[in-house]
Amino acid sequence: MAKEFSRSERVADQIQRELAQLIQRDMQDPRLNLLSVSAVEVTRDLAYATVFVSSLSDKHSHEEILTVLRKANGFLRRELGKAMRLRIVPELKFKYDESLEKGMSMAKLIHDAVESDRNEEE
Repeated sequence: MAKEFSRSERVADQIQRELAQLIQRDMQDPRLNLLSVSAVEVTRDLAYATVFVSSLSDKHSHEEILTVLRKANGFLRRELGKAMRLRIVPELKFKYDESLEKGMSMAKLIHDAVESDRNEEE
């Protein structure tokens, strides 16, 4: 039997897809290049949505990226309302997702450890 998904999970998935498209297509800010919406969590009453974003760009700080997104909050909510046809669009809270960076640093540590073991064997 297929797993049933709650309405908040379905809305979160749709918000994630729509926001990713809006940020790439409609926002012309160069600080948002290489930005991805990694996850969205919506409260059960659909009043608030926490949007987790990550960036591969080293040029701009996390706070700078979050500031741009917070300033565009009204625009993003309005466009989400048009695209999703929700009666009440959740209030968006942006948080930076550091899991990608942590994963890359862990992979580098593992690579360095393997290389040092190879050098010791030789």
